[in-house]
Amino acid sequence: MKNILKYTLLSSLLAFTGCEDYLEQAVDQRTQLNTVEKVSELLVTAYPKADYATFTEAMSDLADDKGVNSITAEDVVINRDSYFFRDVENRTEGSPDFYWYSSYAAIAAANHALETIANVPNPQDYSAQKGEALVARAYAHFMLVSLFSKIYDPNTAASDPGIPYVITPEKVVFGQYERRTVAYVYEQIEKDLLEGLPLINNTSYRVPKYHFTTAAAHAFATRFYLFKQDYAKVVEHANQVFPGGSIGPNLRPWVSVYSNLTYREGSAIYTQASENANLLLVEAPSLWARNYPIYRYGLSNNIANYFFRSPNVTGDVWSYPLYIQGTDNIFILKFREHFVRTDVNADIGQPYTIFPLFTAEEVLFNRAEANLALNNIEATRADLNLYASTRIADYDARTHGITNAKINGFYNTGGNIRQGLLFTILDFKAAEFVHQGMRWFDLLRHKLPVTHYTFTGQVVAELGSNDPRRVLQLPQEVTLAGLERNPR
Repeated sequence: MKNILKYTLLSSLLAFTGCEDYLEQAVDQRTQLNTVEKVSELLVTAYPKADYATFTEAMSDLADDKGVNSITAEDVVINRDSYFFRDVENRTEGSPDFYWYSSYAAIAAANHALETIANVPNPQDYSAQKGEALVARAYAHFMLVSLFSKIYDPNTAASDPGIPYVITPEKVVFGQYERRTVAYVYEQIEKDLLEGLPLINNTSYRVPKYHFTTAAAHAFATRFYLFKQDYAKVVEHANQVFPGGSIGPNLRPWVSVYSNLTYREGSAIYTQASENANLLLVEAPSLWARNYPIYRYGLSNNIANYFFRSPNVTGDVWSYPLYIQGTDNIFILKFREHFVRTDVNADIGQPYTIFPLFTAEEVLFNRAEANLALNNIEATRADLNLYASTRIADYDARTHGITNAKINGFYNTGGNIRQGLLFTILDFKAAEFVHQGMRWFDLLRHKLPVTHYTFTGQVVAELGSNDPRRVLQLPQEVTLAGLERNPR
């Protein structure tokens, strides 16, 4: 039959061989989903196999113009357009469009698994798989609504356009969908999350760190409720990630271990499944591991001087080892490319990067910020001091402890300790998650403006707190599914 190649809402590229008849076939033509093992194998694909760091890092205030392109023009389009707050035209790995389609492909996998489970004669045997599918579906939708809709605001969420929350597998070509509202999407995310989390069984996974374990699901809950501003639930879930609510022993040992590694060891350890701090990992087709140190718009000397080379509010500097490639390519070892050859006789293949989606450090920061919002000042301070104790060489609580006097002196907050502690959290997070694209979400949540400059200091792009470009543009093809694109 005649092949038709079209973009649709729920996958990056689907080759239809018979339109509706094709969509009625199993997701994987090699097998039927008739065993627990086969459903589990399908759920391996229920996570967005894409990176957002390539565009969110360049959009954030952790990116600066270093003045020199160290890679080819084709590779710098996403980095450049994101830095200038333009709608990215490139659609390859690392682009917003690629993330959109990868997320809906993950959602489609989760939905096929859930449909199968709903129709088997023994659904109780699939309880763990149902839990994973629900939480994975919730996560993919959460990331989409955070990037392609306005960030959650309790005052406007009921009217802000969301993204389609898809709960059934596709059965027709170019089905019609609606965006509903951000509030509706959040309701559905919470429903899936709370239903799925108790069903998760860690023993059902062969490689747990690449799946939603109970720890990873609780970590996701801390992020979701932080965005939703339900702070008591952030603390509740943060205390369930590790036994006894003890996060400290699971933070990365930067001082005792990471700072003493060789270049090769350091580039591998950050994303290893054996690292306690990593709660959920994903391997995605991406050039990020190869290019993040050398993109023109990225971590520069100016930014590194503030976050890494100068004393922070503790009075000392972080122990992160900085590497320099060329004159202004500053980076911390976090990623190592995994190149899969498609031709054993030539250097042809697909580069992959492993990304930590949830970590112990984020759980700690989410708990600290939630306690701050609940006015639990000393609990917030305790978590920040705990974090600092793992990042400062020869840490001494008497010398490095974060006091009110230090906060006022460093941030000049005039005695506003809550504001100073929030600044501390945001600065600590910026340093911890540099190169990971996480800073962008804090800028969105707190409506912080971003200004980007040329290498010689001229302003080239400004993003105010209500600028529509803070919301990524939907792919052009979504209009075929009846969706309106975001205003510009």
